[in-house]
Amino acid sequence: MPPPTISIVTPSYNQADYLEHTIQSVLGQNIPDLEYIIVDGGSTDSSIEIIQRYAEQLAWWVSESDEGQAHAINKGLAQATGKYVAWLNSDDMYAPGALTRALQTLEANPNAGMTHGNAVSIDADGRPLNDMTFADRGLEGLVAFHIICQPAVVMRREILLKAGFLDKNYHFLLDHHLWLRMAQLAPVIHVPEVWAFARFHSAAKNVAQAAGFGREAMRILNWMEADPEFAAQVAKNRAEVYAMTHRFDARYLLDGGQAWAALKAYLTSFRYHPRTALAEWHRMLFAGLSLVGLGRLGNVYYRSKAQALPESMRAAKIENVHKLYA
Repeated sequence: MPPPTISIVTPSYNQADYLEHTIQSVLGQNIPDLEYIIVDGGSTDSSIEIIQRYAEQLAWWVSESDEGQAHAINKGLAQATGKYVAWLNSDDMYAPGALTRALQTLEANPNAGMTHGNAVSIDADGRPLNDMTFADRGLEGLVAFHIICQPAVVMRREILLKAGFLDKNYHFLLDHHLWLRMAQLAPVIHVPEVWAFARFHSAAKNVAQAAGFGREAMRILNWMEADPEFAAQVAKNRAEVYAMTHRFDARYLLDGGQAWAALKAYLTSFRYHPRTALAEWHRMLFAGLSLVGLGRLGNVYYRSKAQALPESMRAAKIENVHKLYA
């Protein structure tokens, strides 16, 4: 039998509230030879019962303790045999037709190592929150911490194998660290279409452990500067790279409720490259207002934004992504 066209890995641990939506979004891609792998970390909720309901449609699954997210994903990637691979966390979802478009893009660009689309953030109940749009920046953009959305990424397995799997020493930006290594080897192509729904909820790392993202961004910057090839990339645009790193830190500190630390990080970003920092002037203002007890004004603004559907979802007439595969 020829190898499957694409392999998808879902790492999961006690995510029964969202896991079935994730599984349905993968199997609902209508790719006949899709290879689907689920790596459960020994869940104690109803995750195993959910996985067992779909077991006949899975190429491989396991439920056992592991060493964390990177280890679980790597375990799944080691089982994958597809020409193309991706992982989708157990609280995220694919948009309809996303994998077909990703495969078309990679087949049409045989030199590309990976492709990525846009995404929409969703809440715990599946309601769209914000459009997450990106650009075709490649290695230079990744070095400057222009972050892309992990669930909207599909990789060529050949390039992944050359770059190596995820580094288990990273827990928050393990994906960005991998993208950098892959972009060193082959071009990255962006497609301006919604390919994924990225979930934000109280237990998600991007909410519950927000401050950890900035710390790892600093670690990655130090790692790049210690590597001769990456150091040369950083040197090309040092001011913006440093500004973007501190702005990235500030964004997550603010999301984690650390307004003073966030404002200091924004000011550091401003010192390196004012234009980069001021691209998030409204968040800088929110951090300042929070320090003088007026953070509720910013909360009113963000709540009003959350009440309106993102533009992409209004155009597609999608009010709840949970209903797409039900």
